[in-house]
Amino acid sequence: MTGGKRKRQAEEIEAENDVQPKRRNKQRVLMLSSRGVTHRMRHLMSDLEVLLPHVKRESKLDSKSQLQLLPELADLHNCNNTLYFEARRHEDLYLWAAKTPNGPSIKLHVLNETCLKGSRGILSFDKAFDETEWGRMTKELFTHIFGVPPLARRAKPFIDHVLSFSILDNKIWFRNFQILEKDPQQPNGPPKMSLVEIGPRFVLTPIRIFEGAFSGATVYSNPGSLMCSLICPNVRSMMKQKKGDRYRNRKDAQEESARRKVIRHREEDALSVPKVFA
Repeated sequence: MTGGKRKRQAEEIEAENDVQPKRRNKQRVLMLSSRGVTHRMRHLMSDLEVLLPHVKRESKLDSKSQLQLLPELADLHNCNNTLYFEARRHEDLYLWAAKTPNGPSIKLHVLNETCLKGSRGILSFDKAFDETEWGRMTKELFTHIFGVPPLARRAKPFIDHVLSFSILDNKIWFRNFQILEKDPQQPNGPPKMSLVEIGPRFVLTPIRIFEGAFSGATVYSNPGSLMCSLICPNVRSMMKQKKGDRYRNRKDAQEESARRKVIRHREEDALSVPKVFA
């Protein structure tokens, strides 16, 4: 009896050793912004924070020239990914997506911008991501950042939306769809799976991919972003010039109106009402 018991115990120990330990997804994302963000930019950050329950929000970074502090901040918050929103001139918004502390990192230009809070989402990537080197690198980095770990602190144990990433015209299009198991127009009908876009949505233009976190050698540079950086300032200057022309025309019209009033002004005669009934 004793020999059989020992044999069973040895078999149980051997079976436990054969079981592979389950790999845990320990991705955490630090999200913060620079100073000068507008209310629309803050709303976009809040929407992303709702979509990603494994995000840790941090206050604004004072200086835009000290990006080397971001890996240290991520390490202090026990995060291995960073999303940094950089605002310029209260108009342009740039997104830094970095794998901290060793990189890589991607700089993107954000062109434009009601599932259950804390739920996990399915990541859907366009097949165009696998056709280029920068697309594969971006896909891997976005998978670490936007993929919610099953055991995240604020994550719910179910999936009810799809995060879609597509490449079109060398731009990354982000969309958020809710998964509906029934047709909203026929709630009592048979089950029918469908997707409904619920937002937020935005478009990202890749600018550069760096080897390190917020620094290092340039792995990829988008030539189209250089054209945008040259064209956008010219468009802004033309818009400001048009506003200045409208302002000058309005002021000239006001001065002309005041001059006509002075010309039409007549002196009061002796029979005017104020002098007769004075």
